[in-house]
Amino acid sequence: MIAIRHPHTHEVLAFQRADTPDTWQLPQGGMKAGEEPLEAAWRELLEETGLGGVEVEFVGEHPEWLVYQWPQEVQRAKGGIHHRIGQAQRWFTFHARSGDILPTPDGSEFVAWKWVTAEWLIDHVPAWRRPPYQIVLGQHPVPGA
Repeated sequence: MIAIRHPHTHEVLAFQRADTPDTWQLPQGGMKAGEEPLEAAWRELLEETGLGGVEVEFVGEHPEWLVYQWPQEVQRAKGGIHHRIGQAQRWFTFHARSGDILPTPDGSEFVAWKWVTAEWLIDHVPAWRRPPYQIVLGQHPVPGA
């Protein structure tokens, strides 16, 4: 996951999903064979948002992998032949070099973007994705959420 912080307000750059218009999230993606996690983050950031080193700078990463389980309907849709049940993620933080950056959502995963508070974003990601967002964006998960 890639959290991009505004240089002045510290808001987070959120992206609206193309497949579920009422949900928002951070850029993310899988690693290719031989790719390191940070290298994958830079590649996914460019592919999904059009942003690169000119617009953002890397500032850190969460020290642990975070995992979550998909709900049954997502497991059926995304589990594939390997019967995956969720995701393990590495989280990276970037700072925008300017508050005037202009992401270009890829149109297939994301269709819009905006600066939001961490709390707003947590409220607009699917409930099953919230615990990692709460951990990394500075809130503690609520038991049973």
